Amino acid sequence: MSFVEELTWRGLVHQSTDPELADKMRAEPFTLYIGFDPTADSLHVGSLLPLLTMMRAQRAGHKPIALVGGATGMIGDPSGKTEERKLMPLEVLRHNVGAVGAQIRRFVPDAVMVDNYDWFNGYGYLDFLRDIGKHFSVNMMLAKESVRARLEDREHGISYTEFSYMLIQAYDFLSLHDRHGCRLQLGGSDQWGNITAGIDLVRRLRGKEVYGMTMPLVTNASGQKFGKSEKGNVWLDGGRTSPYDFYQFFFRVDDRDVGRFLRYFTFLDEAAIVALEKTMAEAPEKREAQRTLAREVTKLVHGEAAVAQAETELPSTAMALPKPLVDVLVECGLCKSKSDARRQIEQGGVYVDGARIDDVNYALQVGATLQRGKRDKHVITAK
Repeated sequence: MSFVEELTWRGLVHQSTDPELADKMRAEPFTLYIGFDPTADSLHVGSLLPLLTMMRAQRAGHKPIALVGGATGMIGDPSGKTEERKLMPLEVLRHNVGAVGAQIRRFVPDAVMVDNYDWFNGYGYLDFLRDIGKHFSVNMMLAKESVRARLEDREHGISYTEFSYMLIQAYDFLSLHDRHGCRLQLGGSDQWGNITAGIDLVRRLRGKEVYGMTMPLVTNASGQKFGKSEKGNVWLDGGRTSPYDFYQFFFRVDDRDVGRFLRYFTFLDEAAIVALEKTMAEAPEKREAQRTLAREVTKLVHGEAAVAQAETELPSTAMALPKPLVDVLVECGLCKSKSDARRQIEQGGVYVDGARIDDVNYALQVGATLQRGKRDKHVITAK
């Protein structure tokens, strides 16, 4: 199975500039690149998709390049954004570039690491306009989705700074093609306009054929952007998001999402994932698919020891008591909704300090250890 074919069965190919790309990448190794935005000093779980994609590419015999945007981070990509980004102080940006680069190396230690500030530093504005700007039609740029959407928003609009972002990313592709023989750029589906702009620039200036492919933007079953918890972003840095909270984020994935996320975020093969989906359909209360997802991703990001610790540590929540048990179960995250909580109580699946509770009107008076099913526990303390 080729690299593209694996991404395809995993549901990770949104768009491709060449329907024969799978055959071409099977025939010979490709050098490819993915860009990472240093908006913080840690990547979050939304970055797992491109990180794993680079790992899959390397395992398939291709050469990945990780670009950390020290230059593009000074501008801000308007793709998928509804308003102008705030510009970061340069010292913060440089710190973020170093921190993000170190994180990427943990996942893909053999990848070529580049910072586009290296080729933009010292490139004069007038020279860039003469060399690169003249190859871009404003009409074409206005038609790109990332620009068009902002132009239609009369309240925020788009600045010339962000409007010019497309030229900068296009030049990245040209630079990586010249320096490393890069022939493929990958990114999220919101990057399609930027990717095709780079492909066109390489064709115009070098007469070479290069390619682009995008991956779907990850959302959950409710249509919300993936990567947020009740505490905010779920970070890859264990100091920002503890391994326990990281594990719980994936363990609490909705049944409707877990099969897709197993394909996206693990290296399990199709047979193993299908078997887990079958188990989930037959016994959803066991949450075996979610448990496997949480274990695999936590192991990848934090290591085996973190998985063991996450599975033995008991979470706790402080809240005002007394309070109806139904509300407590929802507030601490053991149940998804009040109807779910009532159903669990009626079916005998809820325990307070080891005693089964079957009264849906039961109120928790003092702090206690709650249990749902055989394994899920949560300590409640009184504020």
